[in-house]
Amino acid sequence: MDQAKVKKPEPGYRYEFGVDELGTMSGCLEAHGFAIVKDVLPGEIVDDLKEAVWHGTDPDRTLKRGESRTRHAWVESGPGAWSLMEYEPFMAVHRHLIGTDEMTVHRSAAIIRMPGSQPVGWHSDWCGFDDGPPQNSGDVLNRGLWPSGKWLYITGSRPVHGGLCVIEDSHDENWEGPEGFNMTTDRRSFYPADEEEHRYAGFDIPGLIPLFTDPGDMIVFAHRTYHGAFPNTLDEVRLSCALGFRDRHHEIDVPWEIPESGRRFLEDLPDHLHRYVDGYTSIDVGWRPA
Repeated sequence: MDQAKVKKPEPGYRYEFGVDELGTMSGCLEAHGFAIVKDVLPGEIVDDLKEAVWHGTDPDRTLKRGESRTRHAWVESGPGAWSLMEYEPFMAVHRHLIGTDEMTVHRSAAIIRMPGSQPVGWHSDWCGFDDGPPQNSGDVLNRGLWPSGKWLYITGSRPVHGGLCVIEDSHDENWEGPEGFNMTTDRRSFYPADEEEHRYAGFDIPGLIPLFTDPGDMIVFAHRTYHGAFPNTLDEVRLSCALGFRDRHHEIDVPWEIPESGRRFLEDLPDHLHRYVDGYTSIDVGWRPA
């Protein structure tokens, strides 16, 4: 696929909304599994976030062409990340999505994708397809019914720049995969019906919606929505970050101790923001059951 020829889709319904249209946005999210909220952040906050992503993910600027890196629990990296909790329009979107102002930080991440970095294969973040005992940290944390994706592509999302893409309506509980594809055993991805099982990373998929966004926009998708990302073909670094919340009354008993970075975050966080960390779990990405 020539990514430069991929055009902004017109699927026959509206999927871009202003910050004053959150109710309408929720209708699209419920119907099709994704939506874009325009101009959530002003330019000066976007610029601060770019520095915060570098600081929290690759402070020594060691990444080389073709490489990428993800910082889990990015909110723990310092004030540049947690300052998002002080920006009211950003928090208003989350209060609407979660349905309450009694929220706690659930997951956060930042991603750097250098020029030449490879595509991200198709997957769902949802780990509730199997009700067996958890096998990793995602199995513990990614079972809630709140939206999974709340991403800020702070260098913009477009196909040539490693932009995000989703499959419309794939959030439906009875979705059986794109036509011509089989679901993987864990149902978190799919692959062509004439191939052996693997996580597919191509873009010739029915229902694919490439997302075009500006740096201040927020991409939202439902907890089951299948998504992937194009390779970064531009000579520009792609930066993205996410800070997500859950209802603080949804308690999660994690099988790991909060790591040092998480404890330091809780100690350093200003008092007026502690309302957003009641029940904070942090994450141990290396956790496996004994």
